[in-house]
Amino acid sequence: MLFDTPVYICFLTAVVALYWRLGWRAQNVFLLAASYFFYAWWDWRFLGLILLSTVVDYYCSHIVDRSEDALKRKAALTLSVALNLGFLGVFKYFNFFVDSFAGLLATIGVDVPHETLRILLPPGISFYTFQALAYIVDVYFRRLKPADSLVDYALFISLFPHLIAGPIQRPAHLLPQVQKPRTFDASRFFDGLLLITSGLFRKVVIADNCALLANAAFNGALGAPSLAVVAIGVYAFAWQIYGDFSGYSDMARGSAQLLGFHFMVNFRQPYLARGLQEFWRRWHISLSTWLRDYLYISLGGSRQGERKTYRNLMLTMLLGGLWHGANWTFVVWGAIHGVGLAIERFVRGLVPGLRDKEDAIPSRDASLGAWVRRVLLFHLVCVTWIFFRAPSIGDAFAFLGGLGQFAWVPEYATACVFLAAATLPLFFIDCLNEWRNEEYVLAKSSYRVRIAVAMSLMLATLLFAGSSTNAFIYFQF
Repeated sequence: MLFDTPVYICFLTAVVALYWRLGWRAQNVFLLAASYFFYAWWDWRFLGLILLSTVVDYYCSHIVDRSEDALKRKAALTLSVALNLGFLGVFKYFNFFVDSFAGLLATIGVDVPHETLRILLPPGISFYTFQALAYIVDVYFRRLKPADSLVDYALFISLFPHLIAGPIQRPAHLLPQVQKPRTFDASRFFDGLLLITSGLFRKVVIADNCALLANAAFNGALGAPSLAVVAIGVYAFAWQIYGDFSGYSDMARGSAQLLGFHFMVNFRQPYLARGLQEFWRRWHISLSTWLRDYLYISLGGSRQGERKTYRNLMLTMLLGGLWHGANWTFVVWGAIHGVGLAIERFVRGLVPGLRDKEDAIPSRDASLGAWVRRVLLFHLVCVTWIFFRAPSIGDAFAFLGGLGQFAWVPEYATACVFLAAATLPLFFIDCLNEWRNEEYVLAKSSYRVRIAVAMSLMLATLLFAGSSTNAFIYFQF
């Protein structure tokens, strides 16, 4: 697998070394070839899908842009959207809908024989599909001019740092960077190296060590669900998924900066949020803003009254949950967040002006009330993570049922110490980044300080790496 860390670092080093020796147009052709090699190495069988959708989207975007015939423009838009969603639906959701429909009929006594096809999920299809949809929609609404070059558009879709697991790049942000020459910037290159180092630390030291505890708790290795087991498992998974995906995002952003590109920030200390709305402005920002701009606002947003606003919130979060995987657990996870956002909006609307003032509260608020809200919000998010992690809804409720069981063995104390040792470093880093308003730890400090930080993180990664068998969580989406 190409994203085994040592192999990826060797691949990235070779690409960067050759890339900066080329001119701009040659750079784009070379990066496109490297990105397709990266994807084909992962699973060559699905390279044809991304090639077909890229070519169709490119020509549809030009029809949409150049035609004044409304029917022709809509037909081209429909073809592009249908192709992308069709691929996503077949490869990701076909078995889910067939099994769900058969299960529904079985509840009323109708037994429908059906076979589940063994359909492999193309790597990164959820991410590059959303990126392609944003492009064709922006061109349709005249918010963006289509790419003049097929190579440029193909590179925008398949640039390897974001291809497998995002962040989902906005066309107006990344496409112009692809379409103009990049210049080598030593300062940004250095920052890119530090982002990669930070990302490796988050993944290998934080996430992989937390995964050992989370897997043991959810798989029953720590014993039957009890208050202690549930707490250990939920806290461990909360920090595992955060360290895992924020670590990957840092590595993706750092890799892009080595090539002269800038990717959007995907995480901003989400566990320091004081409410669900703020949480979603900090967690997986590329997805949450995509859902807001292309789904929530398209449904009407908050422009059509409170009832429809609550409906739009629920639909957005339900579909956002389903985007994560073909399982009802993700739908429930999204539903809980949708209900929580609706309740939060309703409560904030009871106090005149609170809904507007909330966003103006400084993010570095260290008051007791702010910390109480952070703690409460963190635990609400942790409860929802149970449905995200459990293989089925029944398993999730069975795990939650352990909250009413009290059992203790000495091994739980050891697990708690291990959990604290694995999570406190990232909590400290988040607090430091929040209060200093930095993208990575001590980003605004001198070169000497940052080099010392990088060396410390690298040493910690070598000494305290967790299990190497834990793949990035979001690769499955």
